[in-house]
Amino acid sequence: MREDLLTPAALPDDDVVEWTLRPQSIDEFIGQAKLKERLAISIEAARSLNRPLDHVLLSGPPGLGKTTMAGILANEMGSRLRVTSGPALERPGDVASILTNLDKGDVFFIDEIHRLPRAVEEVLYPAMEDFQLDIVLGKGPSAQSIRLDLPHFTMIGATTRKGKVAAPLRDRFGIVDKLDYYTQEELGRIVHRSAIILDVPITEDGADLIALRGRGTPRIANRLLARVRDYAVARADGVADAATANAALEVFEVDGRGLDKVDREILEAIVVKFGGGPVGLSTLAIVVGEEPETVEDAYEPFLLQIGFLKRTPRGRVATPAAYAHLGLEPPAAAQQTLLD
Repeated sequence: MREDLLTPAALPDDDVVEWTLRPQSIDEFIGQAKLKERLAISIEAARSLNRPLDHVLLSGPPGLGKTTMAGILANEMGSRLRVTSGPALERPGDVASILTNLDKGDVFFIDEIHRLPRAVEEVLYPAMEDFQLDIVLGKGPSAQSIRLDLPHFTMIGATTRKGKVAAPLRDRFGIVDKLDYYTQEELGRIVHRSAIILDVPITEDGADLIALRGRGTPRIANRLLARVRDYAVARADGVADAATANAALEVFEVDGRGLDKVDREILEAIVVKFGGGPVGLSTLAIVVGEEPETVEDAYEPFLLQIGFLKRTPRGRVATPAAYAHLGLEPPAAAQQTLLD
């Protein structure tokens, strides 16, 4: 079971840079204006009433800032943040050991909360609603159940699949909200902020180009910035201008719309191997050598967002825009499939 405080020491080495780029307050967080306003109201009310923040469930595609927002909420409330993930909580005892070590006002963050085992979920129900924990001692006819009081804490759940969160668990969150993709202007501001933190000389057009290819996702934009920095240092004059950024992203196979190699493989598989679709998710995943969940969670949302892919009852279908991006002419059959 993994359970950490949100600090650099608690993260893998390759995630330390990403951690340093995380904003620490609501004011530092760029984008998601409506969500920030709603959360700011809840924070102010909780402070005024001298009580912990209500439980929060955040949903949205990967990389939009759900974990970052959990850290911000803990900071704004002056609370300690405990971090774990759904797959790491395998048994009721795992979550019970965390809950019994929380202090009043602590924030307990569960990433991928939709992957919690059912037995663990059932332990959370009274903990979230009544701040009590039911523990069974012994087995068989002699088993006894005792109920422990817990300090009032805030639970924050993050999920890429809100519909997979069990309804009884979802209903126990007082605040349920969603993070959306970022605009190019917002991503440009994020890239500028990250460049300052990483001490990367960058021009306005360089930041705009990275933002354009950042897929509306801060995590991806920051990783592209890191690759552009590497290229600028190794192959250019160290400045991340538009020409350098474009050359760098060509080397790393990120095209003008932000699609990477796997994105293009998905589109090419549908268009070339399956005549534009429809094709089932599991079949598509096998063709591109990825897990179905990875294709559905990490790649499909953006392809759907930019109109390159469409989900139908019979499977995934490539749109005329996808054909155009690949430099191909869509057949009449592809047009008809979209209309069916």
